[in-house]
Amino acid sequence: MEVNKVVGNAYKQAIKAQSNAYAPYSNFFVGAAIKLKGIEKVITGCNLENASYGATVCAERGAIQAANTEFGKPDIEFIVVVSNTEPAIGPCALCLQVISEFAQKDLPIYLANKNEIQKVITFGDLLSSPFSEIPKTI
Repeated sequence: MEVNKVVGNAYKQAIKAQSNAYAPYSNFFVGAAIKLKGIEKVITGCNLENASYGATVCAERGAIQAANTEFGKPDIEFIVVVSNTEPAIGPCALCLQVISEFAQKDLPIYLANKNEIQKVITFGDLLSSPFSEIPKTI
């Protein structure tokens, strides 16, 4: 898939982040890169597994946490997710719910592996009804 230079750079950084993933239990290595609006720097994350599983942090959530730590509430322009799968896969449901706090439905999410960016999909197509949109109980 052909992408612009900014997305291509983020893809390269996501691959680099993926190389630092710690996944001794699943052998599922993921890197993520987040581009924030108005900020040149790309923020990355990788998955870090833990024997207790519940303490595992996904690459996407790690990158969002890093972006929030450095810049405050992130205004995300796009996300690149690099997995070691064929085909490339997108964020898990937990990550999508976290992304929903910082994303519009038209947020592009690029799905890739080390070979190429395979697909771009919008956040709204991956999670059409985030928890924040559930009606309040009365």
